[in-house]
Formats: sequence, C-alpha cells, structure tokens
Amino acid sequence: MFKRRLLRAALPLLLLSLGGFGAWLISLPSAPAGLASPPIAASETTALLASLAPTWRQRPLIAVVGINDATETTDYLVPTGILRRADVADVVTLATGPGPVRLFPALTVEADATLDAFDARNPAGADYVIVPAMSRDDDPAVLAWLREQARKGATIIGVCAGAKVVAAAGLLDGKRATTHWYYLKELLGRHPSIRYVADRRVVADRGVVTTTGVTASMPMTLLLIEAIAGRHKARAVAQDLAIPAWDIRHASGAFALTRPFATTVLGNVLAFWNREQIGIELRPGMDEVSLALAADAWSRTYRSQAVSYAQASGAIATRNRIRVIPDAAAADWPATRRIDTYTDQAPARTLDRTLRAIAGRYGAPTASVVAMQLEYPWRGASAATTALAVRSIHPDGFQPTQKTTSSCSNRAPSSCISPSAMAACDTYQAAVRPTRRSTPAERPQSAFLRDRPFFSEPPNCAFPELPSP
Repeated sequence: MFKRRLLRAALPLLLLSLGGFGAWLISLPSAPAGLASPPIAASETTALLASLAPTWRQRPLIAVVGINDATETTDYLVPTGILRRADVADVVTLATGPGPVRLFPALTVEADATLDAFDARNPAGADYVIVPAMSRDDDPAVLAWLREQARKGATIIGVCAGAKVVAAAGLLDGKRATTHWYYLKELLGRHPSIRYVADRRVVADRGVVTTTGVTASMPMTLLLIEAIAGRHKARAVAQDLAIPAWDIRHASGAFALTRPFATTVLGNVLAFWNREQIGIELRPGMDEVSLALAADAWSRTYRSQAVSYAQASGAIATRNRIRVIPDAAAADWPATRRIDTYTDQAPARTLDRTLRAIAGRYGAPTASVVAMQLEYPWRGASAATTALAVRSIHPDGFQPTQKTTSSCSNRAPSSCISPSAMAACDTYQAAVRPTRRSTPAERPQSAFLRDRPFFSEPPNCAFPELPSP
C-alpha cells in the first residue's frame, strides 16, 4: 500500500519533470543563428600582431601551464607542438605539481617542470604564458602564478575556456575578450566588467589574449609565430601543417546549443550499452598535433573514449618531445576499434578526416556534435566542399570589397570577392559538379576536394548547401 501511494505521489513529479525538459528542448533553436563571418580590417590584425610582439628576450620563453588532474588535451598539446615545430621560442610545459598531467577528454602526459621549478630557473618569468581550459578555474596555485607572471610582464594567452582561468585570476577585468561559445554566458555572469567581442577567434587587450573554442589554438599559435618571427615563417609552418589561413575571422553565431545538438547528446548518453573504447597506438616520434586532434575528437562523441596504448608502460616521446604516458600496456588493439591518426597526412587534415570517420561510425549528427564542441566550422563533407575549394587556392582568404552575399554556385560577382579570387569559383564548380549526380554510386568525390582541411568560412560569400553525397 505504501509503495502504491509513493508511486502515485512520485508520478506527477516525474511527468512534471519530463514536461519541463520537453519544454526546454523545444525552446532550443533548430539551428545556429548565423554563419557569416564579417571582414576584419587590416589595421585590427596589425594591432593584434603588435600586441603579441616580444618585448625583451630575443628568443622568447613560452610556458604552457596546466593542472595535474584535468587540462584540455588540444589546448595543452597543439600550441606546444606547433611552437616547437616552428623553433622560434623556448617552450616549456608546466604542471602545478609533480607527477603526470591528466588531460581531458583524453591522454596523459609528463610536464617538463612544475611551477616552482620553473620559477627557480626563470626568476624573471616567461615572455608568454598559454593557459588551456582546466576542469577547475580556481586552482589557487595557478591563479597566484598567473598574477605573478603578468606582474613580471608576460603576455597571458587564455585558449578556449582557459579565459575562465585568466578571468578568475583577475586579469580580464574591464578588458575585451572572447571564449568558447558554451562558457560565454558563465564567464560574463561571473565577470560582468569583461567586454565580449563577437566574431573574432583571437582578441587581445593590454597584455591579455583570449580565443574562441578548442580549434582556435592553431590560428592563435600561428599568429604568435608571425608576431615573433614574421609572416614568412608563419606561412612556412602553416604550409607544413596544411593550415590554409590563420586570420582572426570567426562566425560566432554559427555555434550554439541547438535542439539537434541536445537530442543527439541525449540519445548517445542514454544508449549506455553502446559505449566503446577506441585504441590509439603511441609510437616514438609521432606527431602530437595529429594525436591530440584525433584523441580529443573521438572522446567527445558520448559513444566512445580514446585509449592510448603501447607495448610498454613507459612514456613515449612525440616528434616535438612531448612525453605521453600510455593508458594501457598492450601489443595490439582490435582492428575494428583502432584510431587512425593519419600519419601520412599533414596534421591539420587529421580533424576533418576524423570527423568523417566519426560520421561513418556513429552518424553525421554525432560528428556535428563533436565539431560544435570543438568550435570547428564543419557541417559535413557536402557543406564543407565550397570553402575547401576556395581556401585551397587562396590561403590568405577572400578580399571583400563590399558587403554582398552571393552564391559561388552561380559564380560570385567581383563585389563579393576580388577578381583574383574568381578562379576559385571555377575550380569549385569543377570540383563539386560530380556530387550533384543522381545516385550515391555515381558521386565520386574529386581528388581536388579529398583530404583538404576546412577551418573557417570565407567572409561575405554565402555558399549553398550541397546535397549529401
């Protein structure tokens, strides 16, 4: 009798909760508000580069700081790997204490030094401090150390939600800033004096730099290289990585919590019986940028977790001397559950190929969820091909002459892009024409589009969605 009464009392509450959840779900937008990224004045980019220029050391010292228990994978590894590849500065990875640094959502590494050891060796401090997203924004050791580094003159760079850590240290009060789209409301709620700047991947203000979501670490690092060593050096590194552009344009309206995002995450979470561990083999000398991008993406599906493995349990050194500790000691991993890090490709292509692999395994909605978390402008191969074609020919992007929206499928007019970019539309036409055939079997993707990275939309040119191949 008591159980029946309890059930009768609980049932209305359950229905009320479900109704509230349903109402919340319906209230979410069906798609992001906008996809256009506005043009950036050359003077703004020049000012940004000037603010990033080194001030005293001829060869700058860059510290990448993290907490031992949870620091974001890509934020910590990608800037380190790219900067060491460029060899324009001395780069040191740091942790709050001794022992391994557990990265989230995947991988474990050994830091080069603790904060105390770094301070003992470098009493004058670093030239730059890169602050990744961390599971805790209020670690007292990190906050005190950041304040001291800023006092000594270091430029503080908050990558992604690392802006929350920088703000918690009091270094963003009254300053212009940006952050990962998901944490923006929280950041501004806690620190109302911050002046948010939309549609910029990188924002600098009086010695503090912030970026948008996870994948902004790549253009941010190239901007830093350009500020230190010049445009020519940055271009050489970008070409080596296969990054076509590293400007600060960003379509902030393209990233939001939408109904498809929420329903896909909910469905994947509820399907708890479908969880799997995806193995990623650690090999000496492997590229840490590719490793980070693949491991990060596969661990954000709500269906899979990347697990690193090697024959022995000791740390494995990557191409640029990052020591990665295997999650498992194993000689092999089931072939159907192994991650490909695409070592035969330039690192920046890894993410696009990984998203395609995720779409093939779990469906395009899950791949879109991953891309949205990474604040990566990927909407599937069919939508990406337009910008892929154009960016492959014009690595410095479009040169808009006025605010005109046009369709490249109908040939974009010179009012949208410069005459020198018109050839890109011709190439686009030739590249995507096969995808408009009637049946999937008759839609072979052209070699021109295959394996090309896609990092940002060209400004002022709204290209059409193509039918899925």
